[in-house]
Amino acid sequence: MEAQAPRWLRLVLVAVAVSLLAAATASAGGAPGLEQVHLTAADQAAARAAVVKRSDLGPGWTGGAKKPAAPSSPECGAFAPKQSDLVITGDAETDYKQPGLEIDSEAQVLRTARMVALDWQRSVVPPQVVPCLKRLAARGAPNSEKIVSVGRTSFPHVARYSAAFRVTIDVTVSGSTVRLFLDIVLVGSGRTELDLAFTYPAAAASALRPAEVRIARLLASRAHA
Repeated sequence: MEAQAPRWLRLVLVAVAVSLLAAATASAGGAPGLEQVHLTAADQAAARAAVVKRSDLGPGWTGGAKKPAAPSSPECGAFAPKQSDLVITGDAETDYKQPGLEIDSEAQVLRTARMVALDWQRSVVPPQVVPCLKRLAARGAPNSEKIVSVGRTSFPHVARYSAAFRVTIDVTVSGSTVRLFLDIVLVGSGRTELDLAFTYPAAAASALRPAEVRIARLLASRAHA
């Protein structure tokens, strides 16, 4: 059975764990609690330069640029990180797949480096992030997918800000079950926020973890805004 990235879960993580993935589709004023969006040509170019490219991955991968997902405001009790004072000036996303594997990357450029620091402290550091992820994941999982665990995981310090989460999922299709890892790697450098989502069979973790680190370092080195 081929491992498939559970899209619903990716959206949960996007909405709750990190405002880093909020898309540049809101109006200039933004909805309550969401980022303002004032895209500039220079910062759009910087965002596009920072995401994963096909040449970063080698042969056998399909995919490319995609429109980032629309921003959302999940319901998670009292945990609602403030976003309305943050301004997105650049946003780009790519998604690449091969059988059993998927790598999604998004780069957002904010107006100032201080906004990145504020976003990180509000949306990544708080201890409420993991319980909120668990709550929403349990609520949204279809019958064929069981959330085994959600938690932070260690990751090398590849830039000023680095963090990672892992969601462990058992997916059952036609009576067969495969365990998947969904690793979310978050990096902040200067005015740039990077999010990487790696989906793959748990059995391949020892081989793929070094690739996650390599790609995160590469993207951090290209985050020049």
